Amino acid sequence: MLADCCVSRRGVLTIGAGAALTGLIGEGLSTRLAFAGTPYTGDTLVVLSLRGGFDGLSAIVPIGDAEYYKARPNIAVPKTNVIAGDAMFGLHPAFAPLQARWAAGTFGAVHAVGQPNPSRSHFQAMEDMERAAAGTSIRTGWLDRTLGVAGASFPMAGVAMGTSSPARLLSGPAPSLSMLGVDSFKLNGNDAKTPMMGTLTKLFDGAPDLLAQPARAVGQTLGTVGALPAYTPAATYPATALGNALRDVARLVKGNVGLMAAAVDFGDWDMHEALGTAVKGQRMYDHLTELALALDAFATDLGDAFTRVTLVTLSEFGRRVAENGSRGVDHGNGNAMLLLGGGVRGGRVHGTWPGLAPANLTAGDLTATTDYRTVIGEILQRRCGLGALTEVFPNAASAAPLNVVSAR
Repeated sequence: MLADCCVSRRGVLTIGAGAALTGLIGEGLSTRLAFAGTPYTGDTLVVLSLRGGFDGLSAIVPIGDAEYYKARPNIAVPKTNVIAGDAMFGLHPAFAPLQARWAAGTFGAVHAVGQPNPSRSHFQAMEDMERAAAGTSIRTGWLDRTLGVAGASFPMAGVAMGTSSPARLLSGPAPSLSMLGVDSFKLNGNDAKTPMMGTLTKLFDGAPDLLAQPARAVGQTLGTVGALPAYTPAATYPATALGNALRDVARLVKGNVGLMAAAVDFGDWDMHEALGTAVKGQRMYDHLTELALALDAFATDLGDAFTRVTLVTLSEFGRRVAENGSRGVDHGNGNAMLLLGGGVRGGRVHGTWPGLAPANLTAGDLTATTDYRTVIGEILQRRCGLGALTEVFPNAASAAPLNVVSAR
């Protein structure tokens, strides 16, 4: 029984085979809980990690840069195929489900984004991006630090959806939760014959807060999730892991459970070969279609709550400008971030475009002209109500806002 529900020295309390509560034990608990008196009124921030190295040059196509077509003679998206955009950029045709949101200004992008000290190693680059504390010994995730600054005191404030393992972004002392799905969330072995929750409550009855808090959090979280009514989405999601995860995030947002931030993963972007042309049935086209359909369903399902949600995508790195001999693209640097939400200033591509002429590249890669933390920092301040970001992004240089979102 202890294998089903246990507390580790790292501060993780496992609820079942597909869920875990994190950050409830150890150094930092008392300071994090001290913020609980101020209710959170900012946007729910949804961080969608496009794992594997998203090719921003395929998604947000630089149609006005002739060097793009020279570098990718077989896999470039033709100007005649793009949708929306302007003279410099166009959307990959697979984004058709989101075209109306681009026109409405609630879907947008930032191009030529990167991070300090870029790496072409998936592991190193993603760890650095999720830690976001270059040049320091800090090991927590930046989303965990965001929850701490925002005053998170209940695990439902930060949720990694669609995973049974604690998310790196949420690693740290702020309470958070990982779950495969809302309907499957339970305490293993807890039923009428084996009331595990009752036993757990009695076990810590009268114990010091430092020891009892995890057990209380389990009970509160199970009660909150269990009280959610049966859910019928207001949109048709694709029957995929991404669609299921975003559906459950929307359910939590609309259920007003106190969700401040959610982390969702969507992988398989490491397209070293057979990336394909911009037509249905090709690898990049079909993967972008899956992404676009899920995002559009998410926005539709949220309804009025869409005005208080901001979704942003991250990927550990972009791809090289030139295609390789396998008609794919290898690990690169500069990339595109996608933005979706009621407060997004969309319908445009933000950022400074450096150009793709060989002299303007960095070791064959798109040069990053915008630090990804600048984009996220603006969202945190304008949409989530945070003030100074020195705790969230230590050592980040100050930069002028890009105006990617409007203030609440």
